[in-house]
Amino acid sequence: MSPSEPPPQPLPHIGPMVDDRVQRERFGAHELAMVISHYGLGVIEQIRVCPRGSRRAPKLRIKAGRGEFLLKRRALGRDDPYRVAFAHSLQLFLVEHGYPVPELIGTRQGNNSMLQLNGRIYEMFQYTTGTRYDGSAEATEQAGRALGALHRLLARYQPPYEAPVATFHAAPAIDAQLARIPDAAAAIEPQADRSAFRDTCASLRKAYREAAKRVDQTGFRSQRKVIIHGDWHPGNLLYRRGAVVAVLDFDSARLEPRIADIANAALQFSIKMPAHDDPADWPEGLDVERIRRLVRGFDHDAEHPVRSDELVALPWLMIEALILESVVPIAATGSFGRIAGSTFLPMIERKIHWIAPRAGKIIRFLQEQR
Repeated sequence: MSPSEPPPQPLPHIGPMVDDRVQRERFGAHELAMVISHYGLGVIEQIRVCPRGSRRAPKLRIKAGRGEFLLKRRALGRDDPYRVAFAHSLQLFLVEHGYPVPELIGTRQGNNSMLQLNGRIYEMFQYTTGTRYDGSAEATEQAGRALGALHRLLARYQPPYEAPVATFHAAPAIDAQLARIPDAAAAIEPQADRSAFRDTCASLRKAYREAAKRVDQTGFRSQRKVIIHGDWHPGNLLYRRGAVVAVLDFDSARLEPRIADIANAALQFSIKMPAHDDPADWPEGLDVERIRRLVRGFDHDAEHPVRSDELVALPWLMIEALILESVVPIAATGSFGRIAGSTFLPMIERKIHWIAPRAGKIIRFLQEQR
């Protein structure tokens, strides 16, 4: 199976956008019939909406004579053919080496891994069933092991196209993003205190710069760049009988030092689930034991365990990732999904104020308990 011929240069991408405020897009009846006609799925028995992931990228679960499939239309802005071709070549490599990723289904003509039709890009995958991350120490360690195994395999991967390069570390756009937040938030919260927004943004700017400086002091910029997943969080893993059976969403795969992947995963898997919808009541701390189990799992299946010079950057990279992935959607829409920026950003600030003074303790704990 070969991906379509891409344009010669990649477009940079940093992190996923949150778009819960956007109405979920749907397939038109004629559009769906045209797309399905390009695949040899057999007799269509059932089609159901799959309401997960980006609202701008509609998905359908299709039951047909030849099995169950997932059809996805790429969101505009996330449909650069080069990026899609790169992600597909990576996934095809992983399938060939027995790694648990959903199999891409080729088109009827040309066995192509992406369908380009009327200016849009479509993908068809074998549907994989599984359960979601349950927050247990065992499931966290399995997530680390799957990430370690991925890095071990990708060390041997020779991409047919130049890999994209992006990072959440020392992102030059952070100041501009933070500057837009007061106006963006006021547009949907006219009663909000702009001075409070400016104070919070100033605090986040200071924290981001301090974290970036700490990361640079570890030698991060001189570390070897490798291909990473780029978006390792619980929503992108499926489990069955305690083991990871599917790793999803390679849209953010790129070249970056591997500790960036590990740090983002540590952040995503260590966030304590809130008991209430109000961010003011959300726990400010992280589950450090989950971080330890994730790193231990990574060490178990990776070709080389996490080095000490990588480990010392981990909490500071977590702070950078937390700030950037929160700021970008709020600067664009004034909110984080359905949560108002005026309540979400102070919660992020509290988490950062919890992590930063404990960075040394977190590093020592991970070093001592490996």
